[in-house]
Amino acid sequence: MQKIDYYNIDELFTIEEKLIRDSVSDFCDREIIPIISEHYRNATFPMGIIPKLAELGLFGITLPTEYGGSGANYTSYGLAMQELERGDSAIRSFVSVQNSLVMYPIFTYGTEEQRKKWLPKLAKGELIGCFGLTEPDYGSNPAGMITTAKHANGKFILNGSKMWITNGSIADIAVVWAKINDVVCGLIVEKDMRGFQTYEMKNKLSLRASITSELIFQDVEVPEENILNVKGLKGPLSCLNQARFGISWGAIGSAIAVYESALNYAKTRIQFDKPIASFQLIQEKLVWMLNEITKAQLIAYRLGRLMDEKKARPQQVSLAKRNNVRMALDCARISREIHGANGILDEYPVMRHAANLESVNTYEGTYDIHTLIIGEDITGFSAFR
Repeated sequence: MQKIDYYNIDELFTIEEKLIRDSVSDFCDREIIPIISEHYRNATFPMGIIPKLAELGLFGITLPTEYGGSGANYTSYGLAMQELERGDSAIRSFVSVQNSLVMYPIFTYGTEEQRKKWLPKLAKGELIGCFGLTEPDYGSNPAGMITTAKHANGKFILNGSKMWITNGSIADIAVVWAKINDVVCGLIVEKDMRGFQTYEMKNKLSLRASITSELIFQDVEVPEENILNVKGLKGPLSCLNQARFGISWGAIGSAIAVYESALNYAKTRIQFDKPIASFQLIQEKLVWMLNEITKAQLIAYRLGRLMDEKKARPQQVSLAKRNNVRMALDCARISREIHGANGILDEYPVMRHAANLESVNTYEGTYDIHTLIIGEDITGFSAFR
């Protein structure tokens, strides 16, 4: 259930939206929070949670039911991401990739045959997907990608590599973006295709409960029927826009988690014979967090309605991702201050969320990149060229 609602935003949601949020919230409290610290410590993903996420209808939330989706709106999707990330960014990232970066492009740019072949199994969690765009030397500049696919004998021969790929090592299929005759195109690559290898990236200090991988393609033969019907950066960037929307809500969940921990700690931690919550400086920190969380909630709510009405612009999504993730990161740092030395213990969720948010602040467009996207929108001048 939504924990912090200082402006009675709950009244603006429909019964269906609140039902979805509350179901995911209960799931988070029951299935994620009790186990996530151990998985974070051990750098493992809780694989047993996948069928449970599918059973909740969290794969393909906004897609039509005929393809196995839930047919819900974007606001419901956002609320679900908020509650999952209240548990941990790794879980929300897993679900975001399945929804926004795998099922969305197949539904939007795939043929009817591709939709029927892949989407129902992805929705049931029988197949896991990943999204291959970022390369070792090309992150914020995807147009510079050097992964290529060349047409030969009715197939496309794929060569190149991708880096920082969530779910890569456990994925059954990968939506990979490569240049075909210097034009960016999307291909569905299956894990058992010869020449396709994955390597899990180790020694991360952030998103430790998430599987992050490198994808290697060496003369991988991809059949023509696995090509998506989209050309240019419009394809991958539209997918990222979907993911950024979910992230902008998910970050609120992280902020709520660290705020609640700080508030409860401040009420029970006794110093100078009284709870530290009675001190002015502690109250100022708590109020700052509540204030920023409330603003982020209002941004996310309005963006959700714009998405539901098909009126949202990518720049508006950029603003929400930029603001809400940075807000959550600042809340995590302030919460750690309130917890004092205890804040570094994994008995509390603060340092785990803080470390995770460092990655969330970077992926799907850094804070600075989103600043320049909005800057170009309001001035008419591009800082990229």
